[in-house]
Amino acid sequence: MREVRRLAERTPPSRERFIDLLRAVSIVAVVLGHWLATVVGYDEHGELIGRSALPDLPWAQPLTWVVQVMPVFFIVGGYANAVSLAAARRRGGTATEWLIKRSGRLIPPTTALVLVLGGGALAAGLFDADPARVRMVVWLASIPLWFLVVYLIVVALTPPMYALHRRYGLTVPAVLVGLVAVGDAARFLGHDLWGDGNFLFGWLAIHQMGFAWRDGLLPARPRVAVPLVAAGIGGLLLLTLPGPYPVSLINVPGERLHNMSPPSLALLAVATAQLGVALLLRNRAERWLRRTRRWTAVVAVNSVIMTILLWHISAAILLTAALHAAGVLPTPEAGSAAWLAWRAPLLIMCTAVLALLVAIFGPIEVRGAQRSRRLPIPIPIPVPAGLARTASRPVFRLWLTMAGLAGVACALLVNSLWPSAAPTVSGMPTFALITYLASAAALRLLRSIPPDGLAHRVNQRSTYSTGPYR
Repeated sequence: MREVRRLAERTPPSRERFIDLLRAVSIVAVVLGHWLATVVGYDEHGELIGRSALPDLPWAQPLTWVVQVMPVFFIVGGYANAVSLAAARRRGGTATEWLIKRSGRLIPPTTALVLVLGGGALAAGLFDADPARVRMVVWLASIPLWFLVVYLIVVALTPPMYALHRRYGLTVPAVLVGLVAVGDAARFLGHDLWGDGNFLFGWLAIHQMGFAWRDGLLPARPRVAVPLVAAGIGGLLLLTLPGPYPVSLINVPGERLHNMSPPSLALLAVATAQLGVALLLRNRAERWLRRTRRWTAVVAVNSVIMTILLWHISAAILLTAALHAAGVLPTPEAGSAAWLAWRAPLLIMCTAVLALLVAIFGPIEVRGAQRSRRLPIPIPIPVPAGLARTASRPVFRLWLTMAGLAGVACALLVNSLWPSAAPTVSGMPTFALITYLASAAALRLLRSIPPDGLAHRVNQRSTYSTGPYR
């Protein structure tokens, strides 16, 4: 905590603190939403089961218009990535080196989760645990990794997409929105495969909004913000009430079409409204964040933001398992008074378990962030001279970086799509686990070897100007 306070105190006046607040709020909202909207019970065999409460709570589905804040994270990601990439280029860096540095923020905390889940599954197998049940637990705990798949792809495409933004401005997100509309039409006609392109087009469109905000095309002024809010809310009402889109912006099992997976025009509408609200609040929030305690709290959350996201489902699983083992697990019917009353103690206990997990695994993320500001990072084993020379060449670094990011994303995607009850030795598809570890190791190698001809200097004076988005 002392280091957090030191970083907060050294934050330069030029930093856009509101961006960090939005990032923290969006991830915390995702965590709370998952905890609150879950129903836990027992099947006919007395086995624990969990599912979404939304199918049983139609009155709560309009509330998702407010609590669905993942678009905010991608808007903030666009803003942050634009700032970070531009700063790297001003220092003479390349897009490849920027991607290598970004991998140092995202991959280490993810690797910790993957290794713990895989190791836990192997240990459970030694005690003759049901492989299908083990796979289910691993699959549930790895649900947050779907986000990383999408975000890694968006990050990898940031250099060319930012170049398109600098040349064509708001035309780029407009074209992407058009592609989302085409994908939605394909889904309504029963061609779901053609609509899967919206996984890319939808999140890229939202990410581009962050570029536009950062570069002043969408300034924080009422004459810009109010029309965005009006257009977003108006579009959402038209699309979901008389229109064909579901009301819920969080996937509801059984719906013919989902707004979230992949992103639909309805999700883009709420993203537009959220951006407008953010622009309206920006100046007031910046003044509010000048208070040291408030800003320190934001810095503290952002320093372990990935850890919070990655481990929050695991926290709920551990708590549920502990209550089940103790014979005191409440299983009220979704929407009942008892179920609603159980939400408050559930949040308190889940928060306590997550805090413990963050205390254990958060330092991995913190160290990864610190090391990414001091590349290269020497690896603890000697690297052959020939490999070091090869790994320092720009072309090799570019291809290995893209292969590493693609390997990580594909491995995590395969794990998410693999049947949740299909037994595996490590709780994950073996080839996906091997691919992930090999890809993460390749990116780690690149972070340990400087590019050819570049003199690296370590800045010993750490400030929060080199925090989450610098």
